[in-house]
Amino acid sequence: MQLNHREYKAFREGLTVRQVIEENSFTWPKLVVKRNGTVIWPEEYEKTVLQQEDDLEVIHLLGGG
Repeated sequence: MQLNHREYKAFREGLTVRQVIEENSFTWPKLVVKRNGTVIWPEEYEKTVLQQEDDLEVIHLLGGG
């Protein structure tokens, strides 16, 4: 599995998006998460199980003026 364009060496069967976020200390309040180019909404983090071939992106959403 790829996480932010790098191999995720801690991949294991049954791994969820929520676990990846917690294990990598993504604590920013606004995150954009994409799995294979498709947005995963926060209410889906716990039930979205990742596969070895997945490409996961976790991006900190910033805004300002």
